[in-house]
Amino acid sequence: MTGAAGFVGRHLCPWLSARGHRVVEARRAELPLERASPAELDTALRGAEAVVHLAARVHVMRDAARDPLAEYRRVNTEATLRLAEAAARQGVRRFVFLSTVKVNGERTTDAPFSGNDAAAPVDPYAVSKWEAEQGLAGIAGLDVTVLRPPLVYGPGVKGNFLRLLRLVRAGVPLPLASVENARSMIYVGNLAGAIERSLQAPDARGTFLVSDDADLSTPELVRRLGAAMGQPARLFACPPRLLRSLGGALGKGDEVTRMLESLRVDCSEIKQRLQWSIPFTVEHGLKDTVQWFARAGSAA
Repeated sequence: MTGAAGFVGRHLCPWLSARGHRVVEARRAELPLERASPAELDTALRGAEAVVHLAARVHVMRDAARDPLAEYRRVNTEATLRLAEAAARQGVRRFVFLSTVKVNGERTTDAPFSGNDAAAPVDPYAVSKWEAEQGLAGIAGLDVTVLRPPLVYGPGVKGNFLRLLRLVRAGVPLPLASVENARSMIYVGNLAGAIERSLQAPDARGTFLVSDDADLSTPELVRRLGAAMGQPARLFACPPRLLRSLGGALGKGDEVTRMLESLRVDCSEIKQRLQWSIPFTVEHGLKDTVQWFARAGSAA
């Protein structure tokens, strides 16, 4: 497994180990995929039955790289394909690649995204993941499973979700009461279950979208987080058009847009084809995240 020290990896390793899988971690300090030689990769993969590839250069809000797309390609596309080619040489049975729903696009209108939709990546991160998916499809002798999750949350979450937790805990009034959207998310425990099922299913080849058992509007998410914290969420109405303008003026346009627009995914295919059952409800996932946040205190 690559990326074992990351957010998803820290949850996935004990999940798989507790269910009888022998997990071998490929640590970046010991085996940097971008620089490892074919011989080093072959040695690392010798005897492996499957590869779960989580390591990635993740979405960066303020990217300081001179050429962000080139940097994303170097890590997310080229290193992924070098790893997969080595896996094929070593006769590895299965390759599970954690991609992103951003390959489908940034928002939904009428219908949710599905694995059969035409790709429409917008930013360099999503482009690099899509190019990796395309390259993986061309590697002979390797059964590839691509998982495209939306926002992943759970204990240890970072980014916008963590900022929202802090705002709710501080009792900051949020101008979101008028927002009418629907967003899919996935609890990290549910993602771990989907990855395990991808390893176990007789035929898991293909691209699958994964999510929790319910989509939430932004104000509903805030209310549920407040309820899990034992305090009421403080919401007031503000026209979404005004929120967009204010977000743009403050340099927070992308963040505000994500809170206002819908992004829904259809995960029926993985349920049907791989017989995946969602292990945890969204209520459990939010409660677990809030309990971690309370334990972490100011360190979160």
